[in-house]
Amino acid sequence: DVAEEMMSYVKNNILVQSAQAMLAQANQVPQGVLQLLG
Repeated sequence: DVAEEMMSYVKNNILVQSAQAMLAQANQVPQGVLQLLG
């Protein structure tokens, strides 16, 4: 079913995007701390 395929694709897309966003935030935090410690 095309609709089911689209739904699973969109769900996976959202999961990947949120995971990437979390990783980006996690990567930014130590850099900010290091800059503060300078």
